[in-house]
Amino acid sequence: MSSTSEYFQHLLMLHHLEKEEDKRLFELVAKTNSVQQKVQLGVCWQPLRVVETGYGFGEYPFALVERTRQQGQAHQFGSGKPVQVFSADPQCDDTAKGSIVFVNADQMKIVFLSDELPDVFDYGKLGVQLLFDEGAYQETEKAMQLIAGAKNCRLAELRDILIKNKPATLYEEDEIDHAAISSLLNDSQKDAVELMLRNKDFSILHGPPGTGKTTTLVEVARLLCFDGEQVMMCAPSNAAADWLSHKAIAAGLKVIRIGNPAKIDAELESHTPEGFLQHHPQYSDIKGMRKRSDELRRMASKYKRNFGHAEREQRKLILQEARLVGAEARRLEQHIIGLAIEQADVITCTLVGSTNNVLEKRTFSTVFIDEAAQAPEPACWIPIIRAERVILAGDPFQLPPTIKSQEAAAKGLSTTLIEKLIAGDNVALLTKQYRMHNAIMEFSNEWFYGGKLESAEKVANWQIENEQVLTFIDTAGLGWSEIENPETRSLYNPEEADFLWKRLMLLAEQLAPLSQITAGIISPYREQVAYLENQWKEMKADFNADVLVEVQTIDSFQGQERDVIMVSLVRSNERSEIGFLQDYRRMNVAMTRAKKKLVLIGDSATLGKDPFYKALIEHAEKRNAYVSAWELLD
Repeated sequence: MSSTSEYFQHLLMLHHLEKEEDKRLFELVAKTNSVQQKVQLGVCWQPLRVVETGYGFGEYPFALVERTRQQGQAHQFGSGKPVQVFSADPQCDDTAKGSIVFVNADQMKIVFLSDELPDVFDYGKLGVQLLFDEGAYQETEKAMQLIAGAKNCRLAELRDILIKNKPATLYEEDEIDHAAISSLLNDSQKDAVELMLRNKDFSILHGPPGTGKTTTLVEVARLLCFDGEQVMMCAPSNAAADWLSHKAIAAGLKVIRIGNPAKIDAELESHTPEGFLQHHPQYSDIKGMRKRSDELRRMASKYKRNFGHAEREQRKLILQEARLVGAEARRLEQHIIGLAIEQADVITCTLVGSTNNVLEKRTFSTVFIDEAAQAPEPACWIPIIRAERVILAGDPFQLPPTIKSQEAAAKGLSTTLIEKLIAGDNVALLTKQYRMHNAIMEFSNEWFYGGKLESAEKVANWQIENEQVLTFIDTAGLGWSEIENPETRSLYNPEEADFLWKRLMLLAEQLAPLSQITAGIISPYREQVAYLENQWKEMKADFNADVLVEVQTIDSFQGQERDVIMVSLVRSNERSEIGFLQDYRRMNVAMTRAKKKLVLIGDSATLGKDPFYKALIEHAEKRNAYVSAWELLD
């Protein structure tokens, strides 16, 4: 076994490889394309119209800008991403770096970490372009260096336990109040709660699809908070952190959701530090101070173009007063936000969001990391810095983290922390699922979970009346070959897509007397999803309005469910190549999104050479769920 130093040196090396590959891919676009080409690629807007400027939270200047061309065109800007504002005016040498706090189809709000709006806004012909975001990489690197160097403290002890240099310890059985555990939980959930409460150091909650993983986590948090503890619950994505927040609030806990306000569910606004601040009685005082500071800055700007000695001194004095007023507003803001943090039962955030400065050096009795199987190991160490105890939750048999560097993946970055720990003793497996019909669950249960799952009584046999629950439609022999888009290098299969829509249209007609059936149309390939989406736009008006349809990639459907799921597998070639369909976890996600009906469409001649898909097709045949597309063409 490697030493602690060697372990983290290796992890830092992998992290560096990933950052460099991510940066290389970004700069490839940035350096090899003109402004106009970058506009077409969606990483640049130019020209811009300035809609509004002012000072926002923390007295930092902002600009609300709007693109005046290519309106409605898809783009890659997103809340929290770093950007550079530039001017095409030949007299302007200035640029300004900022961060997006809000963006929609054609407008974005950019905040700048400076005292005043940058000089570039004094010129015309403005544009804005994406910058490479190193922030998350830097925070991750700092966290790993801190953990690797920790000595004679709880962090060092926890680190050594997690990398298996030390055994974990348990509380005594009689220290657990079994009667306090919610009677609404099933037996496997109750057992999991007890295991997580008993472990002093760390535990793993393995939650297969539909087994109530988040419900179980929140129950542990509820019990700890009712005992007077404060906990942190975090996840790799904002969507997952929002879901944790909603569930904790529903359990009666006081929640503060930390993060970029533009990335947080609007329904959680009152549970953010900013929302807490805006509803505080002293917020009107803060607004008054900001208004005064803004007025002083506007006064100072009058001296900007006329720079004699007297004007320079006057401007200096006015700006000094503006900064003092702004500093007093920030001090009061920080005090009020500090109260919110202090009074909360649960802090929720993303993994990187756990570094937010509103938390300062705060530690938590327990740090929960949900969806840990979707996070690269380095990212999981960030919130562990704040932990007395760690609970990792997730399912290594669902979607893995996205790794851009093939070298880093091959050398171990694709193996998550929860995967390294799940073979140990401190693992609770949830075994009752509440989502899908038995026939939908069956194959995944045998292949991934050793047959340990069972269906709750209310879902075990539910289905859409007169509809077969599971169907594999085989397109072999029809010549519906995959096509590669030379620009995106992604694949699509137009004939398979056309066939899928015809099947769904037929189903929708049969379901006309029913109401509110939800359907998910999914594919592992983005190009196929784009093709399916274009078709959906054309046929939507003629579709049964009571069947609610959504088209997405498999990755985008993680954590979701629909009554009907139809999966287009795309691959059809003479070489039997199936590409990243060989990551069976992706198919596990696809199949387990369905509640009452699952339809898989694919070419057995291409897929059947692979052991997983061979077993899947044989499973369908044994259950009379296999049909050739030839039989359905009419």
